[in-house]
Parts: sequence; C-alpha cells; structure tokens
Amino acid sequence: MSLLASVFLTRHQQMEISMNDDHKLKTAVLAELAFEPSVSADHIGVTAEAGVVTLSGHVESYWQKSAAERAAGRVKGVRAIAEEIEVRLPGGVRHGDDAIAAAALERLFWDVSIPKDAVKVRVQEGFVTLTGQVEWHYQHDEAARAIRSLAGVIGIANQITVKQRPDTSKIQADIGHALHRSWLSNDHVKVTATNGEVHLSGTVESWLDRNMATTTAWRAAGTTSVVNDIRVD
Repeated sequence: MSLLASVFLTRHQQMEISMNDDHKLKTAVLAELAFEPSVSADHIGVTAEAGVVTLSGHVESYWQKSAAERAAGRVKGVRAIAEEIEVRLPGGVRHGDDAIAAAALERLFWDVSIPKDAVKVRVQEGFVTLTGQVEWHYQHDEAARAIRSLAGVIGIANQITVKQRPDTSKIQADIGHALHRSWLSNDHVKVTATNGEVHLSGTVESWLDRNMATTTAWRAAGTTSVVNDIRVD
C-alpha cells in the first residue's frame, strides 16, 4: 500500500469515527429530551457535529424551549449548543401584551428574592424585555425564571444590570477558591478580573462543568459581567 493510500485510509477511518461519535451524541441528546418530563420533544430536531449540538423545530411554550436546552446540556460529550427552537403558541391560547405584562409584574412582586420595583417589564407581541438594576446576579436570573413559564411568553431579553461595587480586588481570588471547592482546579480554569469584568479560560471535561464555572463566577460579590472562553475537551 502506498503512503498516499495509507494516509487517505487513516483520514477516512477518522471521518468514520467522527461520524459515529456524532450519531451517538445525537441519539443520547434525543433520549435525554424524551426522558425530560417538562419537554414535549415530538417536534424537536437534533444534529450533532464534533460535540456541537443544534436544536431545531418548535415547542408550545418558552418554558419548554428553555428546558430543552438545559436537557441537552446535561448529556456527556456536548461541547456547545446552538438553540434554534421556535415557540409556537397553541391555536386557542392567545394573551394580549398588557395581560402578559400585568402577570409578569405580579410574579415579580411576589418573588421575595427580587427587590421591589427594581425590574421594569416591556412586552411586544409576546416577547418580554426586562430592564433595571439589582445588587446580585442571582436576582438578575431569578427575574427571568419568574416569568419564564407564563402563558403567552415566546421569548425573554434579560437586560437587567448588576450594580458595580467599588472594591473588586478580591473577585479573582474568590472565584478561584470557589472553583477549587467545586473540583475545578486552577490548572484547568484560569480566572482574570478587571473592575467586575470576569474572563474565564482553560479546559474542562463537560458542558456542565463549563456552565458551573460561569455560575460560580457570577456568585462572586462585585462581578458585573462574565466572558466564558473555556473549551470542552
């Protein structure tokens, strides 16, 4: 066998292995979507290529759209997710923007984790935009979670900002210690912070670990933004 034929055969074998891995990952994601009780996966399509999973199709609520993305992220081997699912409300379910806005404000009012009157709501054709300022990022996230399951919501733009704190010198060390407590060593994840802006880099073994690093960074007092450039290997 010539050297050229040998190289071609090796590349062909690599392609077959890659295609087989993609098929296994796609099958695993489909199984996880079918297993997730909060998702009706009948109209969700999945493709996988080199660990990047694309979700397409449509669901009946924004809640299911979010749940589908979380379910896919739980699967081992997922390195990134491209989420292209469309929300198509059932034919008999229609709510005016004013009704959705009123319901959203009521949810926020009754949620004790969100400061009163800190979040403003705007609704246009079922798409909700949240603005305002809070002290902590978990309050930013909770505001979106509070209204995610409201009937009639087809999407959420969370533009709430986190208040910057004057002393951010401890952010980098605090995040590093927290990641170490979560079994992510400093040898794998690097943290840099400037005036509340946190940058994460390095490698981890799963999409869940990558998301956990982001969540950990946001828990630090003074974090105002997080850029996650961690690779999944």
